[in-house]
Amino acid sequence: MKQETTSLIDGFRVLDLTDETGHLCGKILGDLGADVLKIEPPGGDIARNNGPFYHDIPHPEKSLYWFFTNLNKRGITLNLETSAGRGLFKRLVKAADFVIESFEPGYLNSLDLGYDELAKTNPGIIMTSITPFGQKGPYAQYKTTDLVGVAMGGMARLYGYMDSPPLRFFAPQFYFNGSLQGVLGSMVALYHKEFTDEGQHVDVSCQHAVVLTLMMGIEIWDLLKVNYRGIGPYGMSVRPTPPGPLLMRWVWPCKNGFVYLMVGGGAAQGVRISTENLVAWANSEGYALLLKDHDWLEDNSATVTQEEISLMENEFAGFLLTKSKEELFEYAVKNEIMLVPVTDAKDLVASPQLEARKFWVTVDHPELGEKISYPGYPIRWTDLPAYRPQRRSPLIGEHNAEVYEKELGMTKEELVLLKTRGVI
Repeated sequence: MKQETTSLIDGFRVLDLTDETGHLCGKILGDLGADVLKIEPPGGDIARNNGPFYHDIPHPEKSLYWFFTNLNKRGITLNLETSAGRGLFKRLVKAADFVIESFEPGYLNSLDLGYDELAKTNPGIIMTSITPFGQKGPYAQYKTTDLVGVAMGGMARLYGYMDSPPLRFFAPQFYFNGSLQGVLGSMVALYHKEFTDEGQHVDVSCQHAVVLTLMMGIEIWDLLKVNYRGIGPYGMSVRPTPPGPLLMRWVWPCKNGFVYLMVGGGAAQGVRISTENLVAWANSEGYALLLKDHDWLEDNSATVTQEEISLMENEFAGFLLTKSKEELFEYAVKNEIMLVPVTDAKDLVASPQLEARKFWVTVDHPELGEKISYPGYPIRWTDLPAYRPQRRSPLIGEHNAEVYEKELGMTKEELVLLKTRGVI
């Protein structure tokens, strides 16, 4: 076991061959303390062209997507489709602990750089392959995008409105969830290696990862044959037909945004007490008067009609529009009301809770002449610093000399020749 660590996996090296399918995996391993070497083709990774861009300037060195997903990595260029490039990569593998990649299944094998071949060079190597559908199966060779991926993983159906087509998040959920599972699989493989000295080939399917985000959607279908789907600001109480599913509003507009609020009664004691307290507050200001004498204990979600729910919700809606989300949240905390504000990016940056935990980290970008704030890591460990010094994402080939000359012992003349030949 490696000792005297200043972070969780300090001293371990990761060779990152991923495209946008797995960029976040390497970023998180870098957050955890690994030395992550991002390997791009000569000219740079195509994902450098992903917007949005710093100050809206389209440029491969100004992609905010690239800045975030490649934080805490060093960067070199290398053409694996050349014989010299493959030789250099194998030299790097000798001193590496992980290789993470997202090529089409079989591609690295065709270059004699698959797991079995690399294990001959380094028997303890852990290779994590993050692909849309995994290494095997009828879809393994399919090409896809994040939009196709979240659709085929079932996630798109859970977003949107009942009377409109399914939707997707703007951020790449297919790729990001696959990357998160890639981190988990890599760390479990490392744990196994510490006991056995054996490497692993970790096979990650982004589709599998997305299916895990569906919560009870699969179970609802399995048990009730109801296909759960996007319902906008509502929650769905799944009931057999008749009477059929019941929609209950969970996201409500207020004076300056939205709040998340559950109302109801019956056996759900917490929700019932919350609702009674909310009604009392609204009544004191002349709102929700039709609900003043309502017996919430007698509510039965199994028999109540959608029309009755709509009438009840209209009583609350007018009151909530008279208050800001800050006013609502402050009162809710003091009076046992199950309400929280729906925060936006501005709210998160100003959050006193995130500030108290020093969640936001500032990273220097000397090439831009300023510092940029990034989300930090959400976990703390005993006796380890919350953060080590943060490294901004690498420029194209920024660490070529550092790696090839200082670590592999090559000369400047050799590097010039390799660049001329399109190897780096």
